[in-house]
Amino acid sequence: MLDPRGIYDVDAQVAERLDARTAGGTGPVLLHAVRGFVDAGQAGQVAADHLLSAGTGERLVTFDVDQLLDYRSRRPVMTFDGDTWTEYDAPELVVDVLEDAAGVPFLLLHGVEPDTQWERWASAVRQVVERFEVPLVVGVHGIPMGVPHTRPTSVTAHATRAELVADHQSFFGTVQVPASAAALLELRLGEQGHDAVGFAVHVPHYLAQSAYPTAGVTALRQVERATGLDLAVAALQPAAEEAMREVERQVAQAPEVASVVEALEEQYDAFTRSIGRTSLLAQATDLPTAEEIGAELERFLAEQTDDGPER
Repeated sequence: MLDPRGIYDVDAQVAERLDARTAGGTGPVLLHAVRGFVDAGQAGQVAADHLLSAGTGERLVTFDVDQLLDYRSRRPVMTFDGDTWTEYDAPELVVDVLEDAAGVPFLLLHGVEPDTQWERWASAVRQVVERFEVPLVVGVHGIPMGVPHTRPTSVTAHATRAELVADHQSFFGTVQVPASAAALLELRLGEQGHDAVGFAVHVPHYLAQSAYPTAGVTALRQVERATGLDLAVAALQPAAEEAMREVERQVAQAPEVASVVEALEEQYDAFTRSIGRTSLLAQATDLPTAEEIGAELERFLAEQTDDGPER
C-alpha cells in the first residue's frame, strides 16, 4: 500500500488551534457521513447538512480527490451559460472542525465516498484519528426497510466493541452485503484498537429516494446519545414535521395505499411484540412482503407530481 500521507493535507494553523482547545482533556469525536453508498432518505446527508449549516467550521483535512475518485462513473456537474462554461461543482472529501451548541469541538468527515484506494484512505483517516486523539468515531446513513412512517424510527447499530451498542436491539444475524468505504473504515479502526460505532436508520421503502428529515433527526439523536454532544437537533424538527404531513396527505388520498400502510403497521407491531425471536419478522402473519409493499407505495408516490392530485 502506498503511504497514506500522500492523499491528504492537514491545515497546520487549524490543527494548532484544535490542539489548544483540547489540551489537557479528551480529543474531539469524529463523525462521518460520506456520499456515494446507500443513504435512504438522505439520512446521513440531512445530518451533515444540518451540522454544516451554522457555517462556522474550519477545514482541517483535505483529501486529494483526484487520486480517490473515478470521474467517469460519477461525473461532477458543470454549468454552461449561453456560450461558455461558468461553473464546476468540484467534488471534495474533507474533515471540518465544528462545535456543538455548548461550544465543544468535534470533527465531521464528509464529501464523496472514495472510488479507489479504500485501504489507503482508511489508513489515512486512522492517522487523523491518532494525530488528534479521537476517542470515538461515529458514522450515520439510512437504509430502506419494510417499516411504516407512522411508527417510531428504528436503527441498526454496530460497533467495534459490543459494549458500545449494548443498549440496542439487534435485528440481523450473519449476512453478507456490498462493502462501503465507511464500513471498511470501521472494521480497520476496530482492528487497530480504536472505538467506532455506526447507526443505519431504517427508512420506509417508499420514502427512500427523497429527503426524509425524520431520518436525519433520528441519526443525530443517536449521535448525541453516543457522544454527549448537543447537536441542536430541534432545529430540524419543523422540516421533519412538514415532511410527515405531506406523506400523510398523499397517503390519505388513496385508500388502497392507506390499507398497505396499515398492513405494514401490523407487521411492525407484531415484530415489536416478538422481540427475542431469531427472525426479523414476526411469524404466522399473512401480510405482503416488504418488497411488495414498497413497490406499491413507490408507484403511488411517483404519480404524485405537479400534474397529479391537487396539492
